[in-house]
Amino acid sequence: MTTDTTTPDSLGPLELAVPELSLVCLIGASGSGKSTFARTHFGRYEVLSSDVCRGLVSDDEHDQAATPAAFEVLSFIAGKRLDAGRLTVIDATNVQPDARRQLVRLARDHDVLPVAVVLDLPERVCLDRTATRADRNVGDAVVRRQRDQLRRSIRQLGREGFRTVHVLRTEQDVARAVVVRQRLLTDFRDQHGPFDVIGDVHGCRPELEALLDRLGYQLVRDAAGRTVDAVPPAGRSAVFLGDLVDRGPDSPGVLRLVMGMVAAGHARCVPGNHEQKLVRALEGKQVQVSHGLETTLAQLAAEPPEFRDAVLRFCRDLVSHLVLDDGNLVVAHAGLKQEYQGRASARVRSFALYGDTTGETDEFGLPVRYPWARDYRGPAMVLYGHTPTPEPEWVNNTLCLDTGCVFGGRLTALRYPERELVSVPATRVHYEPARPFPVTAELEAGSAARQRDPDDLAIIDVLGRRTVETTLAGRVTVREEQAAGALEVMSRWAIDPRWLLHLPPTMAPTATGDPDSPELEHPASAFEFYRRSGVRQVVGQEKHMGSRAVVLVCRDAERAAARFGVTDGASGAVHTRTGRTFFDAVTTEHLLTAVRAAVTDAGLWAEFDTDWVLLDAELLPWSAKAEDLLRQQYAAVGAAARAVLPPAVAAVQAAADRGLDVGDLLARTRERAADAEAFTAAYRRYVWPTSGLQGVQLAPFQLLATEGRRWTDHDHDWHLGLADRLVRAAPELFRSTRRIAVDTGDPDSVAAGTRWWRALTDVGGEGMVVKPLANLVRGERGLVQPGIKVRGREYLRLIYGPDYTRPEHLDRLRRRELGRKRSLALREYALGVESLDRVVRREPLWRIHEAVFAVLALESDPVDPRL
Repeated sequence: MTTDTTTPDSLGPLELAVPELSLVCLIGASGSGKSTFARTHFGRYEVLSSDVCRGLVSDDEHDQAATPAAFEVLSFIAGKRLDAGRLTVIDATNVQPDARRQLVRLARDHDVLPVAVVLDLPERVCLDRTATRADRNVGDAVVRRQRDQLRRSIRQLGREGFRTVHVLRTEQDVARAVVVRQRLLTDFRDQHGPFDVIGDVHGCRPELEALLDRLGYQLVRDAAGRTVDAVPPAGRSAVFLGDLVDRGPDSPGVLRLVMGMVAAGHARCVPGNHEQKLVRALEGKQVQVSHGLETTLAQLAAEPPEFRDAVLRFCRDLVSHLVLDDGNLVVAHAGLKQEYQGRASARVRSFALYGDTTGETDEFGLPVRYPWARDYRGPAMVLYGHTPTPEPEWVNNTLCLDTGCVFGGRLTALRYPERELVSVPATRVHYEPARPFPVTAELEAGSAARQRDPDDLAIIDVLGRRTVETTLAGRVTVREEQAAGALEVMSRWAIDPRWLLHLPPTMAPTATGDPDSPELEHPASAFEFYRRSGVRQVVGQEKHMGSRAVVLVCRDAERAAARFGVTDGASGAVHTRTGRTFFDAVTTEHLLTAVRAAVTDAGLWAEFDTDWVLLDAELLPWSAKAEDLLRQQYAAVGAAARAVLPPAVAAVQAAADRGLDVGDLLARTRERAADAEAFTAAYRRYVWPTSGLQGVQLAPFQLLATEGRRWTDHDHDWHLGLADRLVRAAPELFRSTRRIAVDTGDPDSVAAGTRWWRALTDVGGEGMVVKPLANLVRGERGLVQPGIKVRGREYLRLIYGPDYTRPEHLDRLRRRELGRKRSLALREYALGVESLDRVVRREPLWRIHEAVFAVLALESDPVDPRL
């Protein structure tokens, strides 16, 4: 497309269409105003200037000798931006064909559209402007030479590969210009469905009508009795995966129906390789009339010319693939690799139409294809056809829906997002395949049974440096050394990964309070943090003296096996925040039986229409998990101190009684003895006798997920209300979490929250966690901390040692650096929510495990573990 402004129109703006994802090349002689145009119409970081790059490599923007190196830098940065899916503008003269060829090649390498914006202003304008530039002396001869090169190039830009060319010839044109960013033709992310995605039809009109009827569509016929539309159930629409034509008994009937649905807004369609070949035949181009095309052409010959013309326009205008539902669903006839999704190039269209082939043919004369789905790791579900298979099978979040209807198989649709398959059998074998069916599918697709099962885990998924895409925090990176440490923990101690749906995030402590305060942590700091973050309503929750636990409980072992694939008779799991089980299998099942009974009594199964519940909780007492730690570390320290310090006090006291000047030593020794007693009292509060499950309690504070839904969008009052229902159902097993609501902008409310915290900690309580009442909150700077812990003075003795309250130690601890801990907490929180999203979308296990594993890997970050 070329926009030329040879005829000025001063009545309104001059719109320049630019695809949202493209490489925009500004072309013009020095003095034509390219840099001013770029600053006016594009963002600061969208524009890459050759002058700036010259300065980066030579400290002089005008050093022409640095031009080759500058363009290497420019091309590298542009490539990284295009990889990330960001519009990029090249601000350089670009009047030489070689320079433009490099940019067109760069666009093609990254599968984006190259766009040319030409500033072909009069020579006198360019000369006058360059004459007034104090920062750069460009001679008149240079400007004239550049304009001459430009004028000889304008008519060639389309042939050079620029898909869109805009030419501005006057200063008035430049002043009127308005850049309009257009969505790519494949971009339907704003359409969320639900969809009914239908596989290859190949002229099988009766089967298509039967399938639409089964899906609940109302067929519409014209006066001649031909089906011309199908009205979907409320809110739904159909998506056709191409190959509507060839081989079957009524390709015109299929086209008439699908074209009518698309025109009425009841369906969308992508092209198949058979539509591509039909277009070329209808355009009169030389094609090999085979593989059923001869049947379609004969059928169309009996149709009116205007229908054949409509078919040509319809098939020719179909775009390579569609990106739907916020990018969660991609449809393409032969499938699409992640790096091609939402891109536009001949390479992308070829892959979408034909798949990835080796260039070879098999003994049946059919192309040999790479099984691309086996290596797919993208976040989007990809639905495709093209390769007939007797049974649709999920492979890495992709599904082939061509079940060989024209060969006597079935016509199949997938309901999205329900992931429900619906199919109808073929009425007969309409076309004998070149390769016997269903052997066709096994040879051509590599057989799903021989490919990796979507619930299998592979070590390649977690080795090395990894990047995990999250909805809340974008890309979260796991370094190679972090992954190595997590792999050892996961492989040696973690529970069956099919149970491991979520790991809770770490939590950052509050900033240090008043330097004159005896407390290292104080709730006023947490309240102030949220107030500055724009969060007025928070809730302070009692911090229990236990261990973080994730509880997955199913209605029974049969439903657990059906949903999660674990067939050993277990009905769920109870694990730590590092994925280890708390108890042996028998004890775990006894605990789950009690939890299940409480969930049943509370009516949660029916309320949430679910067969499983995932809870975030605290398991008490701490000694249920950490008895060895208590005995070997805390008890040993306490016992040693109590054994040594009282005699030391007595000895120093005896020396004082004899008149020796040991007052300071006596005071210090008594302080240390008192600190040791306080340390012993602190850890003893975390221990009470248990026998099996007797004495064990759960304090739930959040419902994480149920079938088809995660619940982080509900506020904490709602979650704790559910927890209270479980407490009422089983008070011996479940413990309530005390809480207080605080308005961070109200000093009286803040004071009340502080008093409440002090009342907890004065009797030895661990402290509280302050959370935004609304739960998941985004602020001006992004995701807000989901919780901040404020621990009590005596509990912190366990963390920092018996004598941490001495002034010299407190002064040092008040300089704690919390930035990395807070960053870690946010990244782990985003990964935790991401894993829940993938669970409720029923994504493959490797996709869920990717996010779970990343949380565990980040735990090896070099952050002070006492924070």
